[in-house]
Amino acid sequence: MAPLRAACLGAVVLAGLVACSSGAKKPEPSALPPVAALMGTQLAWTAQVGAGNESMTPVVAAGRVFVASTSGTVAALDGGSGRDVWRMNLGAPIAAGVGSDGQTVAVVTRSNQLVALADGREVWRVRLPARAFTAPLVTGARVFVLTADRTVTAFDASNGARLWAQSRTTEPLVLSQSGALLAVGDTLVAGLSGRLVGLNPINGSVRWEAPVATARGTNEVERLVDIVGPVSRIGDSVCARAYSAAVGCVDARSGSVVWSRAAIGTTGVHGDDRLVFGSDSDGRFQAWQRSSGEPAWDIQRLKYRGLSAPLALGRVVAVGDSSGMVHLISREDGSEMTRLSTDGSPILLAPVLSGDALVVQTRNGGVYAWRPQ
Repeated sequence: MAPLRAACLGAVVLAGLVACSSGAKKPEPSALPPVAALMGTQLAWTAQVGAGNESMTPVVAAGRVFVASTSGTVAALDGGSGRDVWRMNLGAPIAAGVGSDGQTVAVVTRSNQLVALADGREVWRVRLPARAFTAPLVTGARVFVLTADRTVTAFDASNGARLWAQSRTTEPLVLSQSGALLAVGDTLVAGLSGRLVGLNPINGSVRWEAPVATARGTNEVERLVDIVGPVSRIGDSVCARAYSAAVGCVDARSGSVVWSRAAIGTTGVHGDDRLVFGSDSDGRFQAWQRSSGEPAWDIQRLKYRGLSAPLALGRVVAVGDSSGMVHLISREDGSEMTRLSTDGSPILLAPVLSGDALVVQTRNGGVYAWRPQ
């Protein structure tokens, strides 16, 4: 289970984090059987960017893989070869990134600076009013940022001018892990508390709100139901997880909740046009029918392995674990197709797809890409 790290509203106004995880020792995972190797893969390339965390999300755009490290390095890698297109160091630790449309690259530093880059040089930077744990979204010549005070702010991608801000302060705690911020057609969709909220990207006005989960409990920690990233989008269907509460799908055209089911998990989901995939807090990996939310299958063999969010690609689903392994499992029944090894450090982030290559980034900063044989 991911540690619950919550930023507190009130006197410190989101200036610090409070660790709320218990000290109970986690159960040991069962030994894995010999690899099935039912699917051929080939390591295409590797790169190194430096140590990262749960908010160092790689992004693929314009044939490049954009990556960052907590030490301040930002790099654009060629998606075909892994070679540097450009690389630079901001001279300041990075808290969240990367966002890019292939031209503008945006990250947020630990000192709450939103920094925009282009072709390996800094274009502008502005100070944010609060910390950010979600990578900026760069689209439509704008940079959108979701900060820990549950505010979405839009900036002009060319010069950093602030265009609008929409706030939704509710519960006094917020998760210090990546949330949801994506474009669906002409609507900006953000995760605010346990809701997906559709915003007009031109002026920030609210078009709709769809509750994936409702806050319950007797204290602030129990009532924390923030949406966690990544989410799964197929057309107008957006499926997401509310932290340790539920998984659900929303119609982003109408803002209606298609379904929501209780699910005790802490990482995001992914899926295809038929299924949505994700893991419980203990590592039970499961699939739900995208149309109805009915369970399709689940597997127990990856329990207690500290699973990342998954990536659905073709006939398999890829998911990383805390030992640096990438598990490729069948989308049909969860059976093992093959396993891939990295540098042995945890894979904290969901894999991404660059062309036909599966790409993962480890906590120690290794970037690995495999192609099917």
